Amino acid sequence: MTEIIEARVLVTAGAALPPDDLLPYKRYHTCWRYAVAVGRSAPGHRSARVVVHEQLRRRIISGELAPGAPLSENDLAAELSVSRTPVRESLILLADEDLVQVFPQLGSFVSRVDMRQVADAQFVRESIELASLRDAAVRLDEPALAALRDVLSRQRAVGDDTEEFFRLDEEFHQMLLAVGGHAGAWRSVESAKAHLDRARRLGLRMLSPVATLVAQHAAVVDGLAAGDPAAAETALREHLRAVFGDIERIRERSPELFVSGDPAVRPARRSVTVWR
Repeated sequence: MTEIIEARVLVTAGAALPPDDLLPYKRYHTCWRYAVAVGRSAPGHRSARVVVHEQLRRRIISGELAPGAPLSENDLAAELSVSRTPVRESLILLADEDLVQVFPQLGSFVSRVDMRQVADAQFVRESIELASLRDAAVRLDEPALAALRDVLSRQRAVGDDTEEFFRLDEEFHQMLLAVGGHAGAWRSVESAKAHLDRARRLGLRMLSPVATLVAQHAAVVDGLAAGDPAAAETALREHLRAVFGDIERIRERSPELFVSGDPAVRPARRSVTVWR
């Protein structure tokens, strides 16, 4: 029953099942995504609000809609070919996640990156993944090790395609949880890490070479394969915390992307809308 449920999640998330010759470790390919975790309807039966919310959320987290960018209900409705109502409802939902700030008589804006929220999300993610890794060290078998190394091979092949690497990075961390017997915990990680993902995307796009991140992943797998859980745990902790160094360098270069002082400060209207 577990594998049937996981297969359904894979189909819903739009991910391909491994080929038949990889059947022994299909169970490690559970691809929970935020939309699945919050109970998204099956494709073809989603409301306009769900579709708009999903698209705007993805664009904010990916950085396509930059921190501090103004959000016009009219423009978004026209771009997405919907009425203003689902856009307005989606912005309210995004404001509940602190991904959007809504100022009466002024408008809605993409929230700037708040380091306090990034740190909170990092704490949740690190706590869950390190706890699961200790179980993974005990449960690791040859099919699981082969699955992890397969992901590493695909990561090495992406070159400078940061979007594809980000997808494979998510797959790698989900798989580590699955090997530890905690695949369902990805839902908690995913729901908590939206602000962290914004910072990770900035770091991946502006600073961190893909090869460096792949090497960090490989160090985790090597520790597990060598029967050295302490080495694997150290490697994973250092990998997860590397985002903080990236953020500091990005903040020095582009401080306007980050909250400074009161996160509720209002943007000022001049000839254009800008942040104080």
